[in-house]
Amino acid sequence: MPRTIATDLPGVLIIEPDVFRDGRGFFLETYREDKYRECGIADVFVQDNYSSSVARTLRGLHLQRRQPQGKLIRVVRGDILDIAVDVRRGSDTFGRHVAVRLSADNFRQCYVPPGFAHGFYVVSDSADVEYKCTTVFDPASEIGIIWNDPDLAIDWPTQAPLLSPRDATLPTLAAVMELLPLVDARGGTAQSISDRG
Repeated sequence: MPRTIATDLPGVLIIEPDVFRDGRGFFLETYREDKYRECGIADVFVQDNYSSSVARTLRGLHLQRRQPQGKLIRVVRGDILDIAVDVRRGSDTFGRHVAVRLSADNFRQCYVPPGFAHGFYVVSDSADVEYKCTTVFDPASEIGIIWNDPDLAIDWPTQAPLLSPRDATLPTLAAVMELLPLVDARGGTAQSISDRG
């Protein structure tokens, strides 16, 4: 059974899968529905993504207004600093973040629930990252928050990351406040006000 480590943000989990090593190498299950459900991840995943990035690349911070995505992130090669930010309006932990080191060596995974912004920074010379998503990518509803927003106070390993042109011009958290999802009565994510009409 994978080991689950809670973080300071509700629903954001670190997963340590069982890794079986011998003289040939290793084997692990990167996802198994019944075991991960017992770990607290009951979502159905409908899309897998794969990214390859060079050193100092920073991707994020991203989320979707409609069809918010939960993500299960792991590193196939290299080492990253993975960031999840609670951007659910009304949440007790709104605006707070957790940072988790994920690498090909530690085999850790991070589960980021729907309603959280996500991003990562490549610490190693390069990194290949895979992540499972609970909803399909919807470019029309994707929004982002600038990586160095002072209100988030994320301690990134650099102040000069490699960014896409889009990520370099993302707005602050305050600027997208009305677009952010609401926390529902159970602590989950409801649609944003602008999407409810």
